Amino acid sequence: MVLRNAVREEAQTTALEKVIEGLMPLEDAFAKCSKGKDFFGGDTIGYLDIAFGSFLGWISGIEVVANVKMLDETKTPGLFGWAKMFRSNAAVKDVIPKTEVFVEVIKKFAARVNTDQ
Repeated sequence: MVLRNAVREEAQTTALEKVIEGLMPLEDAFAKCSKGKDFFGGDTIGYLDIAFGSFLGWISGIEVVANVKMLDETKTPGLFGWAKMFRSNAAVKDVIPKTEVFVEVIKKFAARVNTDQ
């Protein structure tokens, strides 16, 4: 059982590293697209902001459950700042569910997966 948990933790760590590595091209794309502005398209929220913004709740939930930082101020400063601006925008802040909602869903899903094994 201990070995199985260690293998599972190692797999999760590897997967998380790949996700963070996968965010780097998005960090670069944000820098190129935003040209120093707050959003991918410039000064206002556009389609790409909405598309990526729809994942912010899940990202925040995973960060809480796994006790990790995916959008980090030092590794992904552009995306970190973008997420902060996106979440605080008047058109968005009352629409995105709170992180706690995503945490509960993730925990329920994990419990179900662990029960099935």
